Amino acid sequence: MKKITVVGGDNRLKIVKEKLEAGGYAVDTLGLYPEESGDIKSSQIVVLPVPTTKDGLNVFTPLSHRKIPLSYISENTASHQLILSCNYLFEGRQCVDYGSLDSYALLNSVPTAEGAIKLAIENTPYTLWKSSVLVIGYGRVGKLLADRLKAFGCNVTVSARKPADFAMLEALGFSYINTEQLSSVPLNYQIIFNTVDVEVIANEALEKCSSDLIIDLSTKGGLSLKFAEECGIKALKAPGLPGLIAPKTAAEILCNTLTYIINSYN
Repeated sequence: MKKITVVGGDNRLKIVKEKLEAGGYAVDTLGLYPEESGDIKSSQIVVLPVPTTKDGLNVFTPLSHRKIPLSYISENTASHQLILSCNYLFEGRQCVDYGSLDSYALLNSVPTAEGAIKLAIENTPYTLWKSSVLVIGYGRVGKLLADRLKAFGCNVTVSARKPADFAMLEALGFSYINTEQLSSVPLNYQIIFNTVDVEVIANEALEKCSSDLIIDLSTKGGLSLKFAEECGIKALKAPGLPGLIAPKTAAEILCNTLTYIINSYN
């Protein structure tokens, strides 16, 4: 029986642990619960959370608040062990970044999009139907989010950069704008969703922005939420929506991905 140690993580990792155990693996934990003593040295597989780290120094441990340096993982594992991480790679180790896999990221975008829509509904005094909405970015999350918002009856505009994306948006019946123009054109949208990790809206543009709500789904941020609030716009940072909004579904997606990788390495 293969042994797996789950290190850190949120509620979805609790469900993943149970599913892996039901699949016949021996599973212990470290940093997932307030008190436990998982041993990564004796494990064939080490599973790290989504994301593996937020500060670049320590494993993400929101439930136990236990400090587990990334260096601890490197120093207590060997080259024959399989490390499964998210958006982080351990050099000199057999490590798979499952966060970079389309098979995982695309499906994980579904609860992200649904969670963003839930936030929009809860934080506006009107229906999404007929609302004017801007989705910044046409990556995995942006595509799904735009599709769901259109189904709600929103008047959706999508910002993108690539000519191929403009062509696809036109073919699908979306209004679109070049992302590079966002700081130089009036942002007359009731709701703005940002999915990109570089600054796309300057403070000067926020001063003229008439939006009621901005929801930032990116990791690093595409605008100053603090300055947006100072301009009278409700601005929300919304990281980790899959684990917060739909931990069961997020766990199923993650567990299926992990199981596939593990079986591929057998």
